[in-house]
Amino acid sequence: MFTNIIVPVDLAHEETLSKALQVSADLAKHYGAKVTYLGVTSNTPSSVAHNPDEFAEKLARFAAAQGEVHGVEAGSHAAIAHDPTVDVDDVLLRAVGELAPDLVVMASHVPGIVDYVWPSNGGKIAGHAKASVMVVRD
Repeated sequence: MFTNIIVPVDLAHEETLSKALQVSADLAKHYGAKVTYLGVTSNTPSSVAHNPDEFAEKLARFAAAQGEVHGVEAGSHAAIAHDPTVDVDDVLLRAVGELAPDLVVMASHVPGIVDYVWPSNGGKIAGHAKASVMVVRD
């Protein structure tokens, strides 16, 4: 059913990804799918990396480690945003369009009052992506 699963990840907040990482790995094993970890960065230094090349290297190491830990085929895709805090949804949607997954597995939080005004990243991706989207609450 699924052959290509994308998991958006924020390397600055790996601790919030555990359930989504486990779910994506379980689905990948069950269906024999590849998992691509999708990260968004900017051209300016951040708490994760000094530049996009360093970010891509860290994301590739993260993907390799996830593949090894979970026993799945894993890859990575680094996307560049002018301002990730503002552009992340559009950049994720563009990357999902380019990579053409069967499924996107996203970590999310329990919705609060602010989510009724501004949708969460998972909500926006689920509403606009052409792929199936599973939002996993941590």
